[in-house]
Amino acid sequence: MPSTIAVLDFGSQLTQVIARRIRECQVYSKIYHYSTPAAKLRADGVVGIILSGGPQSVYAKQAPHPDPEIFKLGVPMLGICYGVQLMGYFLDGVVEHSKAREYGHGVLTVKKAGRLFAGLPKKIRVWNSHGDKLTKLPPGFRAIGTTDNSPFAAIEDLQRSFYGIQFHPEVFHTERGVDMIRNFLLGVCGVKQEWTTRDFIAQAVEKIRDQVGSGRVLLGLSGGVDSSVAAALLHKAIGKQLTCVFVDNGLLRKGERAAVEKLYGDHFQIDLRVVDASKLFLRRLKGVTEPEQKRKIIGRTFVEVFEQSLKSIKGRAQFLGQGTLYPDVIESVSIGGNPASLIKTHHNVGGLPERMKLKLVEPLRELFKDEVRRVGEALGLPREVVWRQPFPGPGLGVRVMGDITAEKLEILRNADYVLQEEMLASGYYYKVWQSFCVFLPVRTVGVFGDERTYDYVIAMRIVESTDAMTADWAKLPHELLQKISGRITNEVRGVGRVVYDVSSKPPATIEWE
Repeated sequence: MPSTIAVLDFGSQLTQVIARRIRECQVYSKIYHYSTPAAKLRADGVVGIILSGGPQSVYAKQAPHPDPEIFKLGVPMLGICYGVQLMGYFLDGVVEHSKAREYGHGVLTVKKAGRLFAGLPKKIRVWNSHGDKLTKLPPGFRAIGTTDNSPFAAIEDLQRSFYGIQFHPEVFHTERGVDMIRNFLLGVCGVKQEWTTRDFIAQAVEKIRDQVGSGRVLLGLSGGVDSSVAAALLHKAIGKQLTCVFVDNGLLRKGERAAVEKLYGDHFQIDLRVVDASKLFLRRLKGVTEPEQKRKIIGRTFVEVFEQSLKSIKGRAQFLGQGTLYPDVIESVSIGGNPASLIKTHHNVGGLPERMKLKLVEPLRELFKDEVRRVGEALGLPREVVWRQPFPGPGLGVRVMGDITAEKLEILRNADYVLQEEMLASGYYYKVWQSFCVFLPVRTVGVFGDERTYDYVIAMRIVESTDAMTADWAKLPHELLQKISGRITNEVRGVGRVVYDVSSKPPATIEWE
């Protein structure tokens, strides 16, 4: 296992970004709850610690504070924003509320390059977001950078290899921010750049084989990026000991079932069981219009069908494979300081391990999405799978507004197929975060040839985003929108009008339901 850099999470929305930047430097990072005991970090072999930012004041009643013993571990430390204030608070400095809150761009003047700012210019545009600031340095520290609002915007203690910065190097708004992080990792912590896709795959294969032994693994394959890469990685490790189950719930996109059968059954020769439960799903969804009720019905039915499929597998499975990613299992910090597990129930088979008495195998749980895509490419998955846009767990069930019928699903399926075809042909498919059609239960008057029509409306939703936390509608060329709209109304029977959703997130969500 490569050297580990610990990121202590104090509630910042940017904690995951810090961990990602570290991994972009080919160094392994792991996010820990802020209260993690120093003994745990020592046992994990942590060679450097980064204290994240956070929304609180260090003096607030419910302020998250770390185990004070972390400052005695003898490993390098970097405090970012709230993190540098914690260093001041615990190491006998002084932190005070700033008269002028610094938010947004600022200019850092580097007074001493040292190891943290090695190779960087004297003036650097940085991104600030803080209300408190350090006003007296802890013993052993010196200032190495200033801003207009702070004489201690960057500090260092050379003897202990402790560094603190009042701005956020992890965001793109800070110039050369990744270089600062890299300097801390390589120049201060002395770690090697060992976190590569090839090394991860080799380690994951060995770990899977050790865990599974001669047992069998059951994996619910959706055709999405996460489950696809998990399937390919598990197959590389244990071959015929893996059985994948693909449930056709009748809410799939056009040609999806055939594509999965061809890729995994034929190309990778994985033991793939396809279960056609489309009639069951549609029967249970009949007349249901409330979005959350739809999701619950789809989820419960999937668990039932998936559980039933286990009975047909020779020798029964002892393990359940899941495409859980690192952001799904990171402990987040509440104001009260209690961690909460963030499992995406639409992407993972919630409740099945307990009900079926299976042990979990989650080979991707240490990875972020971009790392998963790189692993998928290295394992030989085609580009259209690795770079597939996100697709909701409940499928088209949440893209048909109102009640769901086979007729409406077919209309939506055909309209969406046209959209995806044109997005791929134009090259925009891989430039946006998501592009899809929504069926609206509204009929409008139109004219087709010499006949008057009364057909349904299709809404197109195409957004740009980096993490789905925020999103903006894509400003596609008018000619492309016109071509897509024309094809849908001409080729998809039952559609008389196409509209384009120009709502951003927030206030709107990406999906309609």
